[in-house]
Amino acid sequence: MSTQKVWFITGASKGMGLETVNAVLKNGGKVAATSRNLKELIDNIGNPTENFLPLQVDITNDDEVKNAIQTAIDTFGKIDVVLNNAGYYLVGSIEEISNEEFRKTIDVNLLGTVNVIRNAMPFLRQQKSGHILNIASNMGYIGYANTGSYNAAKFAVIGLSEALAQEVKPFHIKVTVIAPGMFRTSFMSDSTLAEAKNKIAVYNVEQHVNMLKSFDGNQPGDPKKLAKVLLAVTELPNPPVHLPLGNDSYNSIVEHRKNEAQEMETWKQLSFSTNFD
Repeated sequence: MSTQKVWFITGASKGMGLETVNAVLKNGGKVAATSRNLKELIDNIGNPTENFLPLQVDITNDDEVKNAIQTAIDTFGKIDVVLNNAGYYLVGSIEEISNEEFRKTIDVNLLGTVNVIRNAMPFLRQQKSGHILNIASNMGYIGYANTGSYNAAKFAVIGLSEALAQEVKPFHIKVTVIAPGMFRTSFMSDSTLAEAKNKIAVYNVEQHVNMLKSFDGNQPGDPKKLAKVLLAVTELPNPPVHLPLGNDSYNSIVEHRKNEAQEMETWKQLSFSTNFD
């Protein structure tokens, strides 16, 4: 495995982002790692070195992202892999979620990813190489009650990745959208789960939140193994565009698509009834 790739990783101070930073550095690579909390990033990984560049970045701020990309290029001379990992998870029914809350979910999970891609692409296109890894979720393929804003953002990340893969293929840039299932990180802990402020009792969102919190510490996925897979994928000559990680994610997506196909077949007559005779 190559040991000198330069990675640009968002949401790097915890969870899957942190594990990937550690795996890349252990493998001899270089990392520009971003977080909104620079102290947390340095506390969890260490002080800057010739291989590690910690950066405080709000990915929803296009200027901050542009400056961070440029700093990474100035420091390491190139970027080989972009990992859009930063995420925000809001629980609440569509009726409960305020405009501001919904927009924050989209800003972090979708527009932050777009900001990074837009500002990295000129460099990747010029060097005619690179690999963009976008973290989505199995909830980017399957809608679940009380997570509609997150579903909307992650569905969009998958569609964006499919389009991007076609756009950048002529420049020898690869795109993979990762759909993790439940991995043992802090993503479902008290410190991470956000809830809609204006609750409507009939939606039983608190029950949903308690169910999610019950998974904390019991998730089947090993984030260290996920990080190893991400490194391995960047070495493949023809990597997948879609990559579910975890058997829970894989099985749920496959079953959902099977049910979708059955539903479409059931209603095919209506689908085919709209053309001119």
